[in-house]
Amino acid sequence: MLSFLEAIRPELERVNTTIIQRLHSEEALVEEIGHHLVNAGGKRLRPVLVLLSAKALGYQGDQHIELAAIIEFIHTATLLHDDVVDVSQLRRGLPTANAQWGNAPSVLVGDFLYSRAFQMMVEIGSMDVMNIMSTTTNVIAEGEVQQLANAQNPNIEERNYLDVIYKKTAALFEAACECGATISGADHAYRRKFKAFGYHLGIAFQLMDDLLDYEGDSDMLGKNVGDDLAEGKATLPVIHAIGVSTGEQATLLKKSIEHADASELTHIIDLVRASGSLDYTRQMALEHAEKAIAILEPLPTSTWRECLIDLTRFSVERSY
Repeated sequence: MLSFLEAIRPELERVNTTIIQRLHSEEALVEEIGHHLVNAGGKRLRPVLVLLSAKALGYQGDQHIELAAIIEFIHTATLLHDDVVDVSQLRRGLPTANAQWGNAPSVLVGDFLYSRAFQMMVEIGSMDVMNIMSTTTNVIAEGEVQQLANAQNPNIEERNYLDVIYKKTAALFEAACECGATISGADHAYRRKFKAFGYHLGIAFQLMDDLLDYEGDSDMLGKNVGDDLAEGKATLPVIHAIGVSTGEQATLLKKSIEHADASELTHIIDLVRASGSLDYTRQMALEHAEKAIAILEPLPTSTWRECLIDLTRFSVERSY
């Protein structure tokens, strides 16, 4: 087990128990799909960020457990909706909910998880947390629409891509860290620091996800390599490669995005590697990771601060 997960394991086990308890529904299909998602595993990085952020600032209560489960419910809801929109068949090495039960149940259970998360937030009773999370869920939804509008467009600019990955990924990392700081009673300066830490970590994490879609291993990733290309998503490796390529190479890259065609995946992987686009993406991820770590360095030394630093390094060194 990774060191930061080992350090937080007792709390994370309580989060998992809370998730199972809060999945209870009179409708069996809700629980069936919910348990399918929970049992599929995943890195649980977002709830871990809530736990570590709160503990790094000296929090001694229990609300961080509920809040971590809330963050995971919201994340899982976005995955359910994502997989329907993207017509994905695999996640974490298992059939997606939409592949197994169909689109309608997947969307509706995603809605259930969203509403259950807000029920739990009401119980916590913090208007600051409600404000953070209501804003964040709105930003995520906007990012989903923006990504859909960008689909099969080979002319997406880097700044537009970065805006989408902020909304779809980094915003929830931000919220996890800021909420952890908020329930600890931290002042606004510390809340801003933890929010900024979450932002840079989230951007770094998604950059690595998009890089691994071109150089990862399907068995380790739990999904098919080249899925982004097959869905017509212009992520940074391809955006950069198009920008530095000419002639037939640029034409092939653009047509593959425009037609959502991964039939030339092996050739395209060779192109993005040869053009330096994977190195470019990795370097940007490392820069954001270093910015995240720099935000933590002034904090008092503690196990929890070191865990956050270890988590950040894992995010850009991982192969899955």
